Amino acid sequence: MPMSRRALAAAVVALVLPLSACGSGGDDGGTTDASGKVEGDITFQTWNLRANFKSYFEDLIAGFEHKYPGTHVKWVDQPAEGYADKLGADAAGGTLPDVVNVSPDLVAPLARAGLVLDLDKAAAKYRPEYLDAAWSSHRVPGMNGTYAFPWYLNTGPLFYNKALFTKAGLDPDQPPRTYDELFTDALRMAEKSDGKVATLANVPTIEDFGRYGVPLMNEQGTGFAFNDPKGVELLTKYKALYDAKALDPQALTATGESSGKKFLTGAVAMNPGSALDLGNFKKNAPGLYRNIGITDQITSTGHVNMYVMGVMVNSRTRHTPAAVAFAHFVTDARNQMSFAKKVAIFPSTAGSLDDPYFTKEDGTDETRVRIAAAKSLKNAVNYTPVLFSEQMKTALRNEVAKALQGKESPQEALDNAVKAADRLLQQG
Repeated sequence: MPMSRRALAAAVVALVLPLSACGSGGDDGGTTDASGKVEGDITFQTWNLRANFKSYFEDLIAGFEHKYPGTHVKWVDQPAEGYADKLGADAAGGTLPDVVNVSPDLVAPLARAGLVLDLDKAAAKYRPEYLDAAWSSHRVPGMNGTYAFPWYLNTGPLFYNKALFTKAGLDPDQPPRTYDELFTDALRMAEKSDGKVATLANVPTIEDFGRYGVPLMNEQGTGFAFNDPKGVELLTKYKALYDAKALDPQALTATGESSGKKFLTGAVAMNPGSALDLGNFKKNAPGLYRNIGITDQITSTGHVNMYVMGVMVNSRTRHTPAAVAFAHFVTDARNQMSFAKKVAIFPSTAGSLDDPYFTKEDGTDETRVRIAAAKSLKNAVNYTPVLFSEQMKTALRNEVAKALQGKESPQEALDNAVKAADRLLQQG
């Protein structure tokens, strides 16, 4: 099950925005009033979950229908491939399901077209049940309101090789936590290894700019802003790492798989990962496994990055009370906790991360990583702007590569990336 489903939202935008003139609410019989009797037939759509979690969702639906005898929930599950296109087609054709599994980037164009219920108005009483950052993750720049219940969260800890830290004269029990500490340690690692060991294997992404404290968009949500002096400062420091071989020379074309292999062989000292990686280290690199360290993501803001999934309600549903009640039911503390114990995700509900399942060690690698991630999620932030598409990510990556190679200055590269992103945003 993908944990960061940043599918292209462009297809949704192109198909949905022409509908925006219709407005939101009850044009087709819908209503924003969720206070009435919970009854009626609704459709619930998930995103590539049936294959592995069929019994979970069947039991979930049965529990809801038992609680509300006058309801019936039809569950449909769509494949991961083409999900954005499917949402766009349903929105354009007036067949959008009543309750839909979405990510922030996919809910944005639907909300802008008036097709998503504003939960700040229709379900404000439920807001205290969720982590603040999770609730706000489905807000859309330039709009008032929240457009999905937060569902499951995910983040990843950072692994580091204690043996390489010791060899470089660094304290293996004090890994870098801020970007300034990272840059200092990385340059020392490269110097002590004569450029043979890099600390990082990946170029900076939009999340790195966010964790460094760079403003990513203007307050109106009409343009990007990561080319400000702080953004240029971050890219300039990455350029220094690249020149010193503290950033792996192949980082410009790195994938998650290739950077993982670099870490496995000791060519890179730090790399993000999951409990599955620990099992791989134990089997294929026992020396690394014995020296593995686990720490939080690097951040200079005090907040790590999280990925979030949500559940939105169609503003034109004919059964608003039932749709809102079901979306809340799916994402309430009890059901999120149940889901989290079936797959490596984390609940977005307040207090859930204090459960012993996320705090008590049992000696297993899986629990070790789960506890580290859960601890960091309590005050995590979804740094990726809701309106930042895959095309924009590609544009940023291409410009970052030019800056690292010296083909453009950091300022020029980020100016060009912002121009490209703004152009794509205006094309909508």
